[in-house]
Amino acid sequence: MSANPASAAPEAEQPTGSGSRIPRVPFWAQIVAGLVLGVLLGWLARSQDLGWLVTTLDEIGSLFVQLLKLAVAPLVFFAILVSITNLRQVNNAARLATRTLLWFMITSLIAVAIGLAIGLITNPGSGTGLTPKDGALSETKGSWIDFLTGIVPDNVITPFTELNVLQIVFMAAVAGIAALKLGDRAKPILALSQSILELLQKALWWVIRLAPIGTVGLIGYAIADYGWDLIGKYATFTADVYIGCALVMFGVYPLLLATVAKVSPLQFFKGAWPAIQLAFVSRSSVGTMPVTQKVTERLGVPKEYASFAVPFGATTKMDGCAAIYPALAAIFIAQIFDVQLGIGDYLLIAFVSVIGSAATAGLTGATVMLTLTLSTLGLPLEGVGLLMAIDPILDMMRTATNVAGQALVPVIVAAREKILDHDAYNSASASPIDSFGDTDRDEVRDAEPQSAVPVTA
Repeated sequence: MSANPASAAPEAEQPTGSGSRIPRVPFWAQIVAGLVLGVLLGWLARSQDLGWLVTTLDEIGSLFVQLLKLAVAPLVFFAILVSITNLRQVNNAARLATRTLLWFMITSLIAVAIGLAIGLITNPGSGTGLTPKDGALSETKGSWIDFLTGIVPDNVITPFTELNVLQIVFMAAVAGIAALKLGDRAKPILALSQSILELLQKALWWVIRLAPIGTVGLIGYAIADYGWDLIGKYATFTADVYIGCALVMFGVYPLLLATVAKVSPLQFFKGAWPAIQLAFVSRSSVGTMPVTQKVTERLGVPKEYASFAVPFGATTKMDGCAAIYPALAAIFIAQIFDVQLGIGDYLLIAFVSVIGSAATAGLTGATVMLTLTLSTLGLPLEGVGLLMAIDPILDMMRTATNVAGQALVPVIVAAREKILDHDAYNSASASPIDSFGDTDRDEVRDAEPQSAVPVTA
């Protein structure tokens, strides 16, 4: 017991001379530095017409996203499979799953209502100077027939090679339910799945550590390629998306935490911020899922329930991409193409946002969800082309909102069901990313969460 203080004391009393240890830069500071450097390099590349710098920034950002996507397919499959089987360790598992889905729907309805209200007030498509000729037919299309028939794959290989996350979720859910039915006979498969998931989580942590470098490339290329002039044309629409997401994330969510969960909203953001900031940079809910699960558990949500709710939310809970954004985008495109929307159309937007959010599947971008909304309303799919140029800028805030909601709902449900560890919630302050920053103590800390977290990173 006394060994820890003794070993810690010399480090604390170490003089700040030439032999002192250089303090590590906090991860959030690295992200901020990446954002600033990316903006500066992007501006320099565009203003000085440096083609090589634009290409370099593009390659850096694309490589980071590619590394994230590399783990998506197996990560989603094993996370969903393991999360479903973990439910057997939770009392009232069916009740928790139902309540989780219910709160997913409630928060999505609130988010889409805010998106519609902002769009109707600001008229984002007016005065932009854009015309239907500026649009281009989207290569990615979504319809209800495609959505429903696309859930079931033709084979077990294609969903992984083509990264069809919705089909992967379907197969994982079937495998998880089958494992529950088999009982003890499925234990070897479940043990293997748990080990594979831990391996994937560890590999993904290495990718996450590259986020500051990826940030430089992603932000820099966005500025260099699109420029401030293009952003100016979409100024109202861009502001609408950011304001809508901010209202949901910093208005609706704190209100629900204070009134429904009866916990401190400030403490929630204190604990969840590492996942939110990574989501902003990576633009991937699935890529952020290991961090989201870790912060959710550190906020006092039982590990068995969190290991179900977070992976489930990472593939279906999209308040930014599937609620606020398609609502505003539908109004924006309707105004560009001079199509009048009525009450029935707005109700359809709300319906699509709640039911069809799984179509976004936690990947970067929300094109499938947008085309699903447009096809339901009968709006021209060429309108998607109007928004593709600005999409990376919008996707950062959308994904941050998605991830905040994915951590919020488990906290609300756990608090309502009286299974939330309030002591853990009130003490959740250390960043889970920073806690994996020190090289010498990484191995100890990586091993520590195994007793509290089902899928370590």
